[in-house]
Amino acid sequence: MSTSDAPLMLSVSGLRGLIGRSLTPVIATRYAAALGKWMTQQQRQPHVVLGRDSRPSGQWLELAVASGLIASGCRVTSLGIATTPGVAVMIGHLHAHGGIVVTASHNPLPWNGIKALRHDGVAPPADQAARIIDDFHHDAASYAGPTDLPCLSHDPTAVQVHVHRVLQQVDVDAIRRRKLKVVVDSVCGAGGPEAVALLDALGVERVHLGAEPTGLFPHPPEPIAENLTGLTDAVREHHADAGFAQDPDADRLAIVDDTGRYIGEEYTLALAVHHVLRHRLPTGTTTPIVVAHLSTSRMIEDIAAAVGGRVLRSPVGEANVAQVMQRSNAIVGGEGNGGVILPPVVGVRDSLVAMALTLDLLAREGKPLHEIIRAIPAYAIVKRKFDVSDAIKQRLEPAMCNHYQGQRIDTQDGVRVDWPDRWVHVRPSNTEPILRIIAEARDETAAEQLIDEARKALGV
Repeated sequence: MSTSDAPLMLSVSGLRGLIGRSLTPVIATRYAAALGKWMTQQQRQPHVVLGRDSRPSGQWLELAVASGLIASGCRVTSLGIATTPGVAVMIGHLHAHGGIVVTASHNPLPWNGIKALRHDGVAPPADQAARIIDDFHHDAASYAGPTDLPCLSHDPTAVQVHVHRVLQQVDVDAIRRRKLKVVVDSVCGAGGPEAVALLDALGVERVHLGAEPTGLFPHPPEPIAENLTGLTDAVREHHADAGFAQDPDADRLAIVDDTGRYIGEEYTLALAVHHVLRHRLPTGTTTPIVVAHLSTSRMIEDIAAAVGGRVLRSPVGEANVAQVMQRSNAIVGGEGNGGVILPPVVGVRDSLVAMALTLDLLAREGKPLHEIIRAIPAYAIVKRKFDVSDAIKQRLEPAMCNHYQGQRIDTQDGVRVDWPDRWVHVRPSNTEPILRIIAEARDETAAEQLIDEARKALGV
């Protein structure tokens, strides 16, 4: 079996592999031991919060991870099935030193993975992730002695704690008065119970698809248009005010408007930025900072500029976005994959935050969602995936920089080329063995032309 047949992905986003092939109990325990070593270097007998999404493989994978952590001298509190933002919130709530989430995010069912979070709920930045990966490759564990092994404990309160934190950031009474109705697709992932608790607390009537966290996804779990036809149909059928689609670990949210139109994951962050900067800006803020990565729509630049704000760009990867947010004291940030980060709640992407802010926006502006969206400057973004080889990775930067010589170029992460009203970004994925080319322009044809030009420059 070749690596290409069963890849094991190791990056700033953690570990992901194919269950029973590249990801086995031995691999999981070894990686957890590398994480345990990293944590024990910072704190003796660190307290680690452990949660998993709802995939059936998560049951044994959670046990394997717990074994590696405990053997390394970590005190582990298991949350059972929990969302990624829920785990991050519980780190602070329990005064823990870090957290682990067993999840492969939007990847299909044969995949699972392991993601680490620091004491502040944020994934380790690139330099720390590199040390963990190096220890994993060299099997450089540091195991505790037989009398220094902590016990495993359990805490079932993640749903309540997380939802309470989110509710503090919106006008609950105003949302209740609007008597809104939504359709939610939780894709049988970890987010179903939290979505129920949040919407019930906000007095929002719901039609719930894939509510039970069985992990048996009723459709491909990535919340993109072709996977959400059931949601768009249900929004129209039930005359809902919006449709919300979570991914399996509930850190991403895609939105359908009240007409049943899938508006795209890019609008999730755009709506959040629009609402926070116009209606939820902390008192005394003069130049609000928004952070997004290089592959995120420039809609947020237009939104921020309208209120005197600034947008800072980071390399792709939630940890990179979070690091720039912390450094710049950003008000809000996230990624164009439907991930919204609101620091008062937690430092990772959070579908519950995205839902709550959208509902708060509907209550505040008193307009249908499609009308609010119409007021946001529109662009067409096109995302394409291609097979990638080491040769392509090696020639990516020189080929792109040579072809686009004289243009505004950012090489933080692959190569992004910018013009006043369009951009193209080419980079290898952190989580899949593919090359991503993403372009945005005023219309889809112009965006496709940017992708074709970049492909020719690379010989892809």
